[in-house]
Amino acid sequence: MIEKKEGLSELIQRGGIYKDIKGGNSREVLTALTEALPPIFSIPPEMILDAVMEREALMSTGIGRGIALPHPRNPLVQSEREQFTALAFLEEPVDWYSLDGQRVDTLFLIISASAKQHLRTLSEITFFCRQDVFYQILRERSSQEDLLGFIRDAEKNWKRHQPDIRLPR
Repeated sequence: MIEKKEGLSELIQRGGIYKDIKGGNSREVLTALTEALPPIFSIPPEMILDAVMEREALMSTGIGRGIALPHPRNPLVQSEREQFTALAFLEEPVDWYSLDGQRVDTLFLIISASAKQHLRTLSEITFFCRQDVFYQILRERSSQEDLLGFIRDAEKNWKRHQPDIRLPR
C-alpha cells in the first residue's frame, strides 16, 4: 500500500481562499477568518480561535514578508478528511510581531489531524513562500485557479521525483 500524502493544494481547496478579511489586530483578523469558514468543519469557530490565539501567545507565527501561519499547538481534528488550510488575504495589513517587523497581509490558517501532517504543511508553505514566483502570486492576490494551479504543478513535479513509500503489512 502506498502512503498518500495530502498536499497543500488539496488542503487549500478544502479550506478555501478568503479575500478582504477585516480586522485591526491578529485576534480581530482571526475572528473574522474563523467565522468565514464554512460550517462543514466539525470544529466551532470559537474553538479554532481560542486554540490559535493560545499558540500566538507563545510566539508570533509571522514568518516575514507579510505572511503569517497561524495554527493550534495540537491537532483539533481526528480525521485527515477534516484537516484544511485556509488562505486569507487581509483588507489591511496588521502588526503580527513578525521577526522582520513587516505587517502581515496574508495568512495560511493550518488545521491538521496529526503532528506529521502539520509539519509537512508548514514545510511546504515555507518552501513556497521563499520562491519569488509564489510570493508574487500572493502579492497580486491571484485567482484561486492560478494559485492552486501553480501549487499543483509544483506538487506533481515533486511526486515525479520521489520514490514510492510502501507501508509494511
